[in-house]
Amino acid sequence: MRVLNKDEFKLEKEKLFEDIKEGAMFIYPTDTVYGIGCDATNFKAVKKIRETKERYIRPFSVIAPSKEWIRENCIVDKKAEQWIEKLPGPYTLILKLKDKDVIAPNVNSDMDTLGVRIPKHWFTQELKKLDIPIVTTSANIIGEAFMTSMDDLNRTIKEKVDFIIYEGELKAKPSQIIDLTKEEAEIIKR
Repeated sequence: MRVLNKDEFKLEKEKLFEDIKEGAMFIYPTDTVYGIGCDATNFKAVKKIRETKERYIRPFSVIAPSKEWIRENCIVDKKAEQWIEKLPGPYTLILKLKDKDVIAPNVNSDMDTLGVRIPKHWFTQELKKLDIPIVTTSANIIGEAFMTSMDDLNRTIKEKVDFIIYEGELKAKPSQIIDLTKEEAEIIKR
């Protein structure tokens, strides 16, 4: 496992992007807390995150490569469009999928809905170049504190990830979850 800063990531990003396409599991900064992710179309990589986090059933969300990707792959009405316009930002929008095959079925436990987000962060801008959805879930074992610095990264997770992009302590809280699958938008309490 390697720890890279922003400059190191930018120097090695082509190789790291290849690693992601081949199933790498990695930790990255967002506009909220550190996330753990992988290619959301890679069943084996998603399974590895589930086992590492000990989160076997509850669905994961994805970082969408663009707003256009969300519109192409999710059902977007006027209410959802208003929230999509707030992206990038600290929101996870739960939408119904048009086509469940755009992600591995174990991302969302084969449900017909998906949490999507676009963090307001330089790393998300880099991920856009991959043009694939990336699993986004907090870098912690289920039930433990969220990772905001290397000091609170669980040892098991640290040993299993392929690389970490680290930029020091993050002082935010997880994204706000908005369920847009019902008639009225519902803010989900964490």
